[in-house]
Amino acid sequence: MRRTPSRRLLAAALLAASVLAAPVLATSANATSVVHPAPHAQNQNPDQNPDQNPDQNQDQNQDHCSSDGLGRGVAARLDKAIADVRKQAAIPGVAVGLWMPGKGCYVRATGVADKVTGQPMSTDFYSRIGSETKTFTVTALLQLVDEHRIGLDDPISRYVHGVPNGRHITLRHLAEMRSGLFPYSADADFAHDLLSDPTRTFTPQELLAYGYKHRNTGAPGKVFVYNNSNLVLLGLVIEKVTGHHIADVINRRVLRPAHLDQTLFPDGPNVREFPEPHAHGYTNQTLTGAVADSTDWNPSWAWSAGAMISTMHDLRSWAKTVATGELLSPETQKQRLKVLPTGFPGLDYGLGIFETGGWIGHNGSIPGYESVTVYLPALKATLVVLINTDITTGGQEPSTLLARAITQIATPGHVYDGSTPTR
Repeated sequence: MRRTPSRRLLAAALLAASVLAAPVLATSANATSVVHPAPHAQNQNPDQNPDQNPDQNQDQNQDHCSSDGLGRGVAARLDKAIADVRKQAAIPGVAVGLWMPGKGCYVRATGVADKVTGQPMSTDFYSRIGSETKTFTVTALLQLVDEHRIGLDDPISRYVHGVPNGRHITLRHLAEMRSGLFPYSADADFAHDLLSDPTRTFTPQELLAYGYKHRNTGAPGKVFVYNNSNLVLLGLVIEKVTGHHIADVINRRVLRPAHLDQTLFPDGPNVREFPEPHAHGYTNQTLTGAVADSTDWNPSWAWSAGAMISTMHDLRSWAKTVATGELLSPETQKQRLKVLPTGFPGLDYGLGIFETGGWIGHNGSIPGYESVTVYLPALKATLVVLINTDITTGGQEPSTLLARAITQIATPGHVYDGSTPTR
């Protein structure tokens, strides 16, 4: 039985729906589409016919991976595994980057970026990254911890008024998804308002109000419940303490020091910005359940929990930066990586970051797009997956199916575990 949009907005499990995916329809005529040069010139497979079917398109980005970068046997197995998942999950386009020091790399795109024109998918596109935004928001928060401007065990009531049970909910509880707050995206009125006026821009306060209508789901610190309300509140804390908009704070404190020139937080008057080139996104999170082109939907509903945009190039760099704590003190990074069980096999969650099969990072899901960005300290390996759909198959997120299939081949001792329930 197909779940209603409001049920899908509840979507709790990581590896399944990092951003509680909710559609925000927006007409492309009103969207801001900034044309940027392609992030990197592509180095096509020399054996590739430029007129071949998009399903066979395999492009290489700035890393100049050869067609057999990890060895012809491994590359061929990855090609087949990705093709099988694409067919199984009906994924229009896939871009995968896998870098394994000492062994090589695998950087390829297959399928289409636009189902109407047949434009091939590319590893050089900008993409919405959904809940990977949480890694940036929590990094900015932890920098304030390092500066002794806030404490992880401060109550949220010290910074934001009106939070139910706010005197007992700490910033740590919020970052580790154990606040006990009711998720705003699980509210039926929110789903109705979102789907009825898809061009609408939501404020953080409006979002939180949907959740505040309900009783809390439990006591703080007790149970893991994936909840975007938590990260919206942390965004407000960052704004309160710094006196600046969250997008500006993340840009100045995180993106610039990390040299992420192709990553942005669309907000305020630029909330509809989506740099080109980018793939079209496809979702069935609509009132009727029909598949829609969600490329220019307004992401304001996700704000500091899931509105950001990036590229494979930047995410490759960010994977190691966030997993190793390059922008934080060792002690604060240790706090971040103190992961706790989530109740889902194979998945532990820290402060805005997860660990599965030894891989550290986050995934993202927002209508029309999904992503996975993870780093494996044991092998110093990095995996980035970007796709242009969030439509589940067999109860599983397509990005999870891909990440699992890839790691089963490339790192069999460290498999990205996608066995958790989905939405």
